Amino acid sequence: MIVPRIIMVAAPRSGGGKTTITLALLAAFQRRGLRVGAVKTGPDYIDPAFHAAITHRPPLNVDSWCMPVSLLSGIMNAAATDVDVVVVESAMGLFDGLMAPEGARGAPADIAALFGVPVLLVLDVSGQGQSVGPIAQGFARWSETVQVRGVVLNRVASQRHERLARSAVEMAGLPVCGALMRQKGEVLPERHLGLVQAREHGNLAGWLSDLADKAERELNLDAILQIASPLVEAKVNSASLAAACIPPPGQRIAVADDAAFSFLYGHLSLFWRQAGAELVPFSPLADQAPDASCDACWLSGGYPELYAGQIAQAEHFKKGLKDFALTHPVHGECGGYMVLGKALEDAQGQMHTMAGLLGHVTSFAHRKLHLGYREATLLADNILGRAGTRLRGHEFHYATVTDKGSDAPLADLVAGDGASLGACGGQRGLVSGSFFHVLARSSNQNILNSSAF
Repeated sequence: MIVPRIIMVAAPRSGGGKTTITLALLAAFQRRGLRVGAVKTGPDYIDPAFHAAITHRPPLNVDSWCMPVSLLSGIMNAAATDVDVVVVESAMGLFDGLMAPEGARGAPADIAALFGVPVLLVLDVSGQGQSVGPIAQGFARWSETVQVRGVVLNRVASQRHERLARSAVEMAGLPVCGALMRQKGEVLPERHLGLVQAREHGNLAGWLSDLADKAERELNLDAILQIASPLVEAKVNSASLAAACIPPPGQRIAVADDAAFSFLYGHLSLFWRQAGAELVPFSPLADQAPDASCDACWLSGGYPELYAGQIAQAEHFKKGLKDFALTHPVHGECGGYMVLGKALEDAQGQMHTMAGLLGHVTSFAHRKLHLGYREATLLADNILGRAGTRLRGHEFHYATVTDKGSDAPLADLVAGDGASLGACGGQRGLVSGSFFHVLARSSNQNILNSSAF
């Protein structure tokens, strides 16, 4: 049996080029005939969708604060199944996370240490020369459990600039595995939650092919593969994995899936399918309603604020959703929660009528960033679990609630640092939702029994 190799692409900070280099490596390795897999550390939907466009595998995330070791191991095993090399893309800076607890801070370094993943450190050298040497040395020596094995220089201005930076990194005792020259050209466009989605990129295949060309010219792919370490399949207790997973909310699950509703975590859909559930996609933007034969409906997050007018006019979708909710549970996360409400105000201040299954009104005209880890304690039995169940996940949105309505709240929310954030979301009958994105269940919970696991 071929044991896959694994490597993490990390950097000292966000915006250093991790996503570009991860995609370049995946595309170049695949061009060599290698079977590639990918994982993103931390909560993120958008980067893993770009990974999936290359690997043709489910987009996967791991997070040491949200997920217990059993779930982390299950996801890593899934990422490494039937592949030759797994590339892990780090979020933020390599050691960035909560202050505690050690090893479960949500830092990429936690994942590198837990699974023995060697790190390829990406250094943005724009505006500096030999100073990159001390930076590289500091990252390499900071932790005895994190192995920084090589460096890629990014945004290099000239051959002289490369020589200066390369010599400094080599003096720090680390090999330089390539230098990406700064160049004009197409970059991945961004919007308020990050990169524009992979499904919306007009020339993704061509852009990825150009990235593979650049990787072959400017990266030492052989050296990077040598740095990668074998990843031995982790032993996972099935009961512990089941306790950590969000159980499938039904045997057949209607899942909103289009440009406005695309933020469903890949490990959820993967384990739901492995548990025997069937996911039945439908498109609200195409005025499609959830299949009436399904047992539950899941409205994913995404960008409904960009399509509010189109959703408001999707009468078949809204009526079908209302009819479905009379007898079956419906849950909305973030963007899905916005659509379940009475109305949505777009960035231009125009109000659009939504499904009205919950009574709140949300606004994108009154923008405020809500970002961070969250633990939610359910206040009543619902599609996510029994009252008292604790769930871990995150919030990341700019929309605000301008009218809370009169629905019962869904959960009490606590930030990753323990600060109380009060009640969140809403619940009415079989309908529930909030801005909270769930990744996993906390351990030792009074959970709904699921025959799926």
